[in-house]
Amino acid sequence: MSTELIINSSTANEVAIALLRDGKLTELHYDNAEDFAVGDIYLGKIKKVVPGLNAAFVDVGYEKDAFLHYHDLGPQIKSLNKFTKRTLTGKQRWSLTDFQAESDIDKNGSIDQVLKTGQTQVVQIAKEPISTKGPRITSELSLAGRFIVLVPFSERISVSSKLRDREEKDRLRRLIQSIKPKGFGVIVRTAAQDCSVAELDADLQDLVGKWKQLHRQIQRVKAPERALRELNRVSSLLRDILNDSFNSIVTNDKDLTEEVKAYLKSIEPGMEDMAKHYDGRVPIFEHFGIERQIKGSFGRSVSMGKGAYLIIEHTEAMHVIDVNSGNRTNSNDNQEANALTVNLAAAEEVARQLQLRDMGGIIVIDFIDMHRAENRKKLFEKLKEVMKTDRAKHKILPVSRFGLVEITRQRVRPEMNIQTREENPDGNGEVEAPILIIDEIENKLDLISTQEKDKNIFLHTHPFIAAYLTKGIFSSVRRKWSKKYHKNLKVIPRDSFKFLEYHFYNTKDEKFEFN
Repeated sequence: MSTELIINSSTANEVAIALLRDGKLTELHYDNAEDFAVGDIYLGKIKKVVPGLNAAFVDVGYEKDAFLHYHDLGPQIKSLNKFTKRTLTGKQRWSLTDFQAESDIDKNGSIDQVLKTGQTQVVQIAKEPISTKGPRITSELSLAGRFIVLVPFSERISVSSKLRDREEKDRLRRLIQSIKPKGFGVIVRTAAQDCSVAELDADLQDLVGKWKQLHRQIQRVKAPERALRELNRVSSLLRDILNDSFNSIVTNDKDLTEEVKAYLKSIEPGMEDMAKHYDGRVPIFEHFGIERQIKGSFGRSVSMGKGAYLIIEHTEAMHVIDVNSGNRTNSNDNQEANALTVNLAAAEEVARQLQLRDMGGIIVIDFIDMHRAENRKKLFEKLKEVMKTDRAKHKILPVSRFGLVEITRQRVRPEMNIQTREENPDGNGEVEAPILIIDEIENKLDLISTQEKDKNIFLHTHPFIAAYLTKGIFSSVRRKWSKKYHKNLKVIPRDSFKFLEYHFYNTKDEKFEFN
């Protein structure tokens, strides 16, 4: 698998980041320096303590107060508050070597025993503002690096459960124990497998440097204000997903390119050369075909080729995805095999859509019914396999007898929702983006090529579309399609057709019908 990161810097504060796997858009992020991002640490003010909810509302500078539940305080909240108070009065150094930690709070206690209205509180964003709700926050601070996560006011060392080798886990524990400073706990991430002590120590020192920065900022900022920003979205993505499959990182901003190179050099010396600057006249997302993929991926209907498609609906309680086969085959003999083929392809597209749109909460997928238990098992295993690249916590339930699959997926930021419908060129409301008409025509041709024995296929379409398809003698789209699908495709301009209208016919002048 090849992986590319394409970064479009539109303003000084905002960048759009597209992650491509084998040329297909799988993640899309917008990073704004003013946003409330997961991992950011704030010096907030307790606005209201609500014992009935066992929670408090905290002013962090957002239009809606942030929500802090008792269970998100963390057992070391008293130690954090003592550290904050001493820091604000200039009595506390950043080091926790001589810091006298307080006792842990009762896990079943009441929030009014710990927090008071008007109190200054250090908190970290756990969930970005979603819909009408303010941020969800925690006071159990953690600083994430590439290989480890640093947890202040703790001595515990834990290793990712995804690391299965017991000897490797024990080795990592011993190395961390030998280098970690007193007063800090460490969570060893999966990426730390086979790391040397020098690599772990470099990551640790970087995180200790962030803790020092937070200590300084607590004294400088005035609540409510951000005290420490998590890595920007570009660096955060690189930290979490950088691996040997990466081919290139391309950005249209020279300064940002240098930033990426410097970051790559700091975490993976030798890989900084993959960062490249794009200075073409065509916008970077247009050049790499990302705009077209965005328009084709965020609509209500998402094509999977050969007539199959997904319908994605959103309700207040859940997301519902319906898998449709179109009219791929009319043969009863092949119905089960066809259903399995479509469902396996749909599993891949569903996994991509969940990550691309960052859909969270409950997702219900209505796959095409399959009568054989072994086929339902194949589908379940396929779903688990394609969801492995998803960094959000999720759980997949087995396929029911009715072809339904339920997935719960962690929701930490608002769902990506991009409006793809445009004004209909022919009038009468809106239509899906006209730029996708060429992809739609090709998908229909692909479907016809699997079912029609006749070598000659006739495409009747608007003269503008016909001109685009036939432009160029040896490199026209029509010629490429004819070669690819082994058909003699003839394009017939029709003056009477509306702009987005087209029909396929065979040699007998019979029109192909599609669901």
